[in-house]
Amino acid sequence: MRVENCAKGGTTGPEAGREGRPRDGATPPGGHVPVMLERVLELLAPAVDAPGAVLVDANLGLGGHAEALLRAHPSLRLIGIDRDPFAIEHSTARLAPYAERVTLVRAVSDELTDVLRHAGVRRVQGVLFDLGVSSPQLDEAGRGFAYSYDAPLDMRMDTDQELTAEYVVNNYTVAELTRILRDYGEEPSAPRVARLITKERAKEAITSTKRLAEIVREAIPAAKRRTGGNPAKRTFQALRIEVNAELAALDVALPAALDALTVGGRVVVLSYHSLEDRLTKQALTARTKDTSPAGLPVPLPGHEPRFRLLTRGAEPPSETETARNPRAASARLRAAERIREPVDED
Repeated sequence: MRVENCAKGGTTGPEAGREGRPRDGATPPGGHVPVMLERVLELLAPAVDAPGAVLVDANLGLGGHAEALLRAHPSLRLIGIDRDPFAIEHSTARLAPYAERVTLVRAVSDELTDVLRHAGVRRVQGVLFDLGVSSPQLDEAGRGFAYSYDAPLDMRMDTDQELTAEYVVNNYTVAELTRILRDYGEEPSAPRVARLITKERAKEAITSTKRLAEIVREAIPAAKRRTGGNPAKRTFQALRIEVNAELAALDVALPAALDALTVGGRVVVLSYHSLEDRLTKQALTARTKDTSPAGLPVPLPGHEPRFRLLTRGAEPPSETETARNPRAASARLRAAERIREPVDED
């Protein structure tokens, strides 16, 4: 956890988009439109409306959801977490009108437990995960997240970390690249792409997004290039997830968030690809199951579900929203509410 870029009470420090610009030109405060905002507000309202409620925004981004929640709930205290220094800087300015109720911490979401401990908070009423890449990360060519720009192969959300996409592309073995492309990008042609990358890097280091996109396109059979959008999409997603250890962070952060919720507390998760959504589904389903031995007429004490699902499956955005903000199209929302304390706290 890095607290050098944090804001509390006004003390400030330095291909799926979480927030995108509306097409109609009606730019809201802060300049970006949070994905599925009204649904997020609706789901969290019963939990965070109580006096003194605390909500954790575990992927703060541009602070759009945070701003709307603070505006809607005048006594809400918000703890915002993000690894990107730009996100912390931007949200510090955006949330300045609510500074007395805001704590911003530069950290990775899997440090959530430490962030709460440092803030002196044991239990919270709400947690929001807005996963994926924010629009500035996609739109700023120099960050190297997008195949639509020619830029250095970077893809770091935390610009201070050492691992970059360039290192992965030029140093991982064929087997390692194949695994990443298959597991994180769900790329059917993963072995072909990995082999061509290693062949081309032996001639000259691959250092730009444009060159990598060209290699991927060449590796994928022509028949497969005709559908599914840009053929580099899956490879870029896979590299981004590897560089930022996104799934590993979620695998730690989501259970920690569920553990931190008080009875009546709610978690909302916005994911942008099937791997994130699958992990979310598994974590929430595990907490909503009766763990009694099979065949019993009623749950055994201590084995009842601790959470209940608030959504039926994964909810997509409306057609109206995706027309206004195309980057929201891949979003899927799941939510759950704590209904019982853990056994050791009963």
